[in-house]
Formats: sequence, structure tokens, C-alpha cells
Amino acid sequence: MPDAASAPAVRVVIGASEFDRDTAVTRRAPGVYDIDLSADWTIISAVNGGYLLAVLGRALADALPHADPFTVTAHYLTASRPGPAVVRTDVVRTGRTLSTGQASLFQCDDAGREVERIRVLASYGDLDALPDDVRTTAEPPAIPPMEQCFGPGDGPTPVPGSSAITDRLMLRLDPSTLGWALGRPSGRGEMRAWFGLADGRDPDPFSLLLAVDALPPTAFELGLKGWVPTVELTVHVRSRPAPGPLRVSIRTRNLAGGFLEEDAEVWDSAGRLVAQSRQLARARLG
Repeated sequence: MPDAASAPAVRVVIGASEFDRDTAVTRRAPGVYDIDLSADWTIISAVNGGYLLAVLGRALADALPHADPFTVTAHYLTASRPGPAVVRTDVVRTGRTLSTGQASLFQCDDAGREVERIRVLASYGDLDALPDDVRTTAEPPAIPPMEQCFGPGDGPTPVPGSSAITDRLMLRLDPSTLGWALGRPSGRGEMRAWFGLADGRDPDPFSLLLAVDALPPTAFELGLKGWVPTVELTVHVRSRPAPGPLRVSIRTRNLAGGFLEEDAEVWDSAGRLVAQSRQLARARLG
């Protein structure tokens, strides 16, 4: 567990955070929502995929009778950019324990034409209604204490361009996954870190959608440079997280044909596996 002295000094309650403000959508009509995508969640020149997933997740939470995301699958069609966007949702099915819906985010291009940026299919339920029975062989990742880990400001910028999102996060990276920052990538394709929001807001199901896509790419430890655009991302939310920092572990086992997968696990301060994800991403080999 992290030392209490390593946690953010300022703590903001859920609902009053910068993350809550920047992912909030405004209902224009039934199933139609407006949002201004914030430049504060960009990396290089694109809006972060986990932030976008949280935006669409909030729209679906309003559109569906259940409030908590259980499984969310997103296809990233074109790169989103800061500025106005509209989210359109459709209710596919509603049931007693699960409801399913789809959502798409649209922006206008430079010619004024509407372009679909991301499309999501998701099932929602009530995390508080889940039974307590857990049978697992999964184990939390071994990460050194927070004070022995390193933040984005402790090393060189990995890629040129905006890294505004790092100012919004409490991110402390495991030194054993930082060979890339020293010019000596391990080749193992692993990334591990303590994770939270910089203002101290405790995690919830929507910040878990951000957490699975907020660490540096595992491709850096495979010796690749440049960012790794997401093609598809599926997240399973397994439990409502306990207050406190999260532990995130991401691993790539196979890079082939210019694509790689990233398998992520998110563990809360109570030692529970609260989210899992798999992402397919394009690796820029040149």
C-alpha cells in the first residue's frame, strides 16, 4: 500500500473534480448530448481515448436505466480533437439486471462536415448489487512504494507535442518498466504504475475507464518510439473501487503485422481487481 504521505495533499470529492467537469455531458434532446472536449486531456495532438470513453460512458449512464458500466467496447474511427462534440445514444435493450446501449461521438471537420470519431457498445448494471463471492487466481501487481516510483516530470518527454493529460493525473511509474526513458528498453512490453487523479478525487467506475488507457504505451518498452493509436478497446468493470490510489498493470505479449494488444488490470487500495481491459493498437514501426 502507498505511504499516506505520498497521496495528493488536496482531495476533491467525486462530482466536484476537474475530471467530473470535463466529462459532463449536457442533454440537448432524448438520446442527444453536447460536450466541449477539453484540451486538458490531450497527448500529442489527440484527445486521450480513456477520457473519451468516460465521456460516452456518462452519456450512456444518463440514457440507460442502470448507472454503472459493466462492459464497454469502443472502436476509435478518427482522432478526436479539443472542441465541441455531440454524443448520440440508442437504447438497445433494457432488463432487470443489465441494460445495453450504443453511443457515437461526432465532431465537424474543417469543411464543416460531421465526422464520427468513436462508436461504443456497452452494458450497464448496478455494481452495488453484485454478490461478494470471489474465486480468482489473479494477484495484484508488485509495485514499489509510491515514493520509490517516478512521475512524468522526472524524465524526458517521450514524444513531442502536448502532454497536458499528465498534469491531470497522479502517475507514479514502476522503475523496472522505465528502461525506455533511459534509452534501454527491456523488450518485455510491460508498464506498471500507481494511478489517481491529481486533485485527489477518489476512483469510481468512470475513472476506471480512464485508468486503463492513461499509462505510457507498452510499445516504449518494446523499443518503439512515437504514440500508439487505439483501434479498439474493451473494458470490464468488475467492482466499485475503494477510495485511494489504484495499481495499474499493462502487458503486451504479441506485436505482429504492425498491431499489438495491451492487456490491463486495475487493482484498488483494498487489493481487489476492479477493472480489466484489452486494447488493439497500431504500432508505428518506421
